[in-house]
Amino acid sequence: MNLNDPIADAPVTDEGGEASTAPLDAAASAATPSSPDEAAADATAADVSAPDDSVAADSATVDAAATEAESAPSGSASADTPVEGDEQSSEDPEDPEATVETTEERMRRLEEEGDIAADYLEELLDIADLDGDIDIDVDGDRASVEIAGADKLARLNRPKGELLDALQELTRLAVQTRTGNRSRLMLDIGGFRAEHKGSLEGLAATAIAEAKESGEPVPMRPMNPFERKVVHDVAKREGLRSESDGDGKTRHVVIYPAS
Repeated sequence: MNLNDPIADAPVTDEGGEASTAPLDAAASAATPSSPDEAAADATAADVSAPDDSVAADSATVDAAATEAESAPSGSASADTPVEGDEQSSEDPEDPEATVETTEERMRRLEEEGDIAADYLEELLDIADLDGDIDIDVDGDRASVEIAGADKLARLNRPKGELLDALQELTRLAVQTRTGNRSRLMLDIGGFRAEHKGSLEGLAATAIAEAKESGEPVPMRPMNPFERKVVHDVAKREGLRSESDGDGKTRHVVIYPAS
């Protein structure tokens, strides 16, 4: 696997056509980091099944994995915890007591996170007997890791991307276990996030235009943390205020008109 290059759910079936979860189950078991927060890791041991030899989406199974991952204890790297930095509304204040680190220290920390994540993902893919190359990069204030060339894993992840969210949870937990600090690492599988980002920006632009025209707050559909962050970024770029509202699966962004 290449560690130096920059940067729902379906079963694997056996020859008889019956669903076989052994590789994924073994991968989740062997690659889960030893941590008091192992409950978050257990969230991705999703039960997969299918009626034939094809790779078919089963969104209910992946929804369960993502839901359990989001309900992890507060000490874990929860995808829906604002402090994690997955989403950042335009009004969020900066922590005045946060330790100021130099650019060199930040880059060194983020590169270390990427290396730890790559090691963890390599082990997971090897145990599950899945192909894929790991690309590591630094994107702004977070490490960015992509599993490229993993066609089978990419099919398992579509269409909603809940598998990606759950796998990102485990990867962040692995990094946190090694470093002792929360990780805001962003994971992607086969460019899924990049493809999804364009349509999200279009939705955000439509909501922003409506807020400007009506002068009223515009609520958007429920979104995951990555989607909400994209919307927050677009609203901030357009000079409008945005906030996240709701809990769990109903959490969404509200766009406010300029005051």
